[in-house]
Amino acid sequence: MSFSMAVTSQAVRLRAHLQPWTPVEQLHGRRYPEPARIPADLRRSHAVERTEVAGRPLLRLTPRAGADGSHLIYLHGGAFVNPLLPAHWWIVRELVKDTGTTVTVPLYRLAPEGHVDEGYDFLAAAWADLVARPTAERIVVAGDSAGGCLAIGLAMRLRDAGQRLPDHVVGFSPAVDVSATHPAVREIDPHDPMLSTDRVVPMAAAWARDRELTDPLVSPLYGDVAGLPPVHVVQGGKDILAADALAFARDLARAGNPGKLLYEPGAFHVYVGAWWTPEARRAVRHVRSLLRGHAPEAGRTPE
Repeated sequence: MSFSMAVTSQAVRLRAHLQPWTPVEQLHGRRYPEPARIPADLRRSHAVERTEVAGRPLLRLTPRAGADGSHLIYLHGGAFVNPLLPAHWWIVRELVKDTGTTVTVPLYRLAPEGHVDEGYDFLAAAWADLVARPTAERIVVAGDSAGGCLAIGLAMRLRDAGQRLPDHVVGFSPAVDVSATHPAVREIDPHDPMLSTDRVVPMAAAWARDRELTDPLVSPLYGDVAGLPPVHVVQGGKDILAADALAFARDLARAGNPGKLLYEPGAFHVYVGAWWTPEARRAVRHVRSLLRGHAPEAGRTPE
């Protein structure tokens, strides 16, 4: 673990400790949260368009110069209940910096207002809207945490429907099993500087609504991985989601999926957001190689 990652991890722990937490049952009737403002540097480099697909907002950022036909669909995390945050824009900015990539950010309806079925209906409509465009030559679908779950779930839904698949799927600390039944989850919990199992599971349950937490659309770990496009898992070890994400990566490998696992044992949940650390820079380089159509770098596989 790098020094910068160790320092950042301590800062994240302190912030999580001081940050107020609202139980999911108290979110009913709230003022629906707005996404964070797009940073000035992204607005300088990209023209921003806000449109609607299937009645939900969608943000599209097109390079002001040099669009190359590559597209990134980014699905933000937030335990299914929290909006897109500045840190999510940091990730997007780093992924597309110095590329000609156009970015699409579908703003799915959060729980408890929204739920998994309407969420995937919206994402499928956003996908259809994008692939109908002649400029969509290469598409990477990426997401962090809950968004990583949605990125993988969307690929499964598209596969099952016999539709065009993404060229690559990337999950940054993907929530592939929100039931949190793996025994390692409770073991890691005290060492996770960001997440708490007792807080996250009720939020996921609100998103699942009438579906079981082990339904593959809610927890992709329980789904069939055969026939998926390359799925890349970027995971830190100090994360309650680590054990399930690593199990999912092993399932992919056994199925012959060519996606890579990038594993950093000392890193925290969605560490790619800490763009100043060498661990995050390695992950960013990997995804940029996918957007450029290059052969991806080798990943690290845990024992």
